[in-house]
Order: sequence, then structure tokens, then C-alpha cells
Amino acid sequence: MLRCCLVILLAAFILFPSGMGLAASDPGDRGGKDHPLFNRMPNYFIYTYTENEFNKYEFPTGDKQKTAVEGYYYRISYMPKDKTAPSPLQIARNHINAAKAIGGQVVYTSKNEWEAVLKIVKNGMETWVHVITQHTSSYFLYIVEKQAMNQDVVANADSMAQSINNTGKVALYGICFDSGKAELKLESEPALSEIVKLLQANPKLRLYVVGHTDNVGTFDYNLKLSGERANAVVKALTAKYGVAVFRLQPFGAGPAAPVESNRTEEGRAKNRRVELVEQ
Repeated sequence: MLRCCLVILLAAFILFPSGMGLAASDPGDRGGKDHPLFNRMPNYFIYTYTENEFNKYEFPTGDKQKTAVEGYYYRISYMPKDKTAPSPLQIARNHINAAKAIGGQVVYTSKNEWEAVLKIVKNGMETWVHVITQHTSSYFLYIVEKQAMNQDVVANADSMAQSINNTGKVALYGICFDSGKAELKLESEPALSEIVKLLQANPKLRLYVVGHTDNVGTFDYNLKLSGERANAVVKALTAKYGVAVFRLQPFGAGPAAPVESNRTEEGRAKNRRVELVEQ
């Protein structure tokens, strides 16, 4: 009986050397999930998955041209579960058509149309997608939901004091506002607390609180906005933290004193800042 079973099993492997014809195992996802904008191609599984709260990816936008986009980042690779798989062109076209169906636009396609870059603006979110297909019918999605980085690390009181002693000023990037607004966001509190520590440790120190903007918009608009933001910082320090009013003077410089070129998003982000300048 045992010999009979072994003969049957051996025959099965001869007829189906890779297990075909027997119950095929489903490889299943190796972690991760589909991005909300796209379901996966039928009969595919996630092979690799990466998700970062903030990262940068350079999307091809033409021959030898790339556009760097920063924000919430995804990298997802998909593999077919068997050899019955769509062509690379079919995979790319599916994603292009899905993006167009929700108002997205095609930024770039390769000559063989196996690769596409898509931009989708939906519910106030700008999302960039790079679809890369392979001759094996596997494919990759690089997705960035464009947004500015949350500044989690702020200068402490000691480093502020050192910068003021050395240069007469310190630039702060932990003071946060929504675009075009002058209301302080909650994530500004760590930086405000360090300013208070700086002033407590240096009782004779008086500061100009200077607001700076990028050059997006008119000069007069940015000048007004920067002044309102400087006022908001002074108001928070005096009303909420008890700093004496005479120690702080707000001033709006608008876009007049950039520290980087305004031609790039990275430069504009550096120019949107609050500085403490010794009086």
C-alpha cells in the first residue's frame, strides 16, 4: 500500500514538476496595503511595501527632466500570482485611466508607455504617482501626497542663546502657521517654550520678533502677513507665557530678506520663518 502511494505521488511530480495541477498556494501580501486612490490589478499581491511620514521623490516629467515632490511617501511593488498576467502597457493604461476618471492628469509617459507619472488633486490634496511596469508583469507605485514637513525638532534655549551671541539673531522653524494665515498652530508650543526659557535665562535680553515669508503673492500681501505673524508670536509669549511686553517688538520683513532662492520649494520653505534679533 505504501509503495502504491509513493508511485502515485512520484507520478504527480513528473506530470506537474512545479506543483501545477495540485492545489496552488496563494502567496499573499508581504505586509502593507493598497493606496486609497488605486486598487491593485486582479490576481496580484504586494511583494514589498514602504511608507514614510515624510520623504522626497523625483518624478520624471520629460526627457532628462525631473520634479522633486515632498510629502507622505509610499513605495509599493506588486507581483502576479501566476503566469496569466496582463501586459506592462495594460497595467500602465489602467492606472492612467483610473487617474483621469477622478480628474487627474498625465504628466509624463515613457516612449513604450510602460511608465507613467500622474498628478491628482482631490479634496485639497495634491498626489503624485509614478507607475513603473516590468516585462515580468510586476509593477511599482511611487506615491507622494504633497505636504510640508512637520518640524519635530526645534532649537533649544541654549542653542538660541549661542546663535544670538555669535550672529545677533536666530532663525526658528518650529513656529508654525497654516498657509496664508497668522494663527499659531499647536505644534508651535515647544518652540515658544524654548523662547521663554531663553528670556528667563537672560533677563536683560530684548528681542525683535521678525516674521519672514517667501515671495508667493504680492509684496504688500506678504509684508502684511509677516507682520501679523510676528504680532501673533509676541501676543502668545506675553499673554500666555507672561513675558514682559517691553522685551519684545514685532516686525514684518515680508519676502525682503530670503536665506535661500525662492525658485525651489525647499528654498521657499527656508524663507518662511520667524527670527529673533537682539535689540
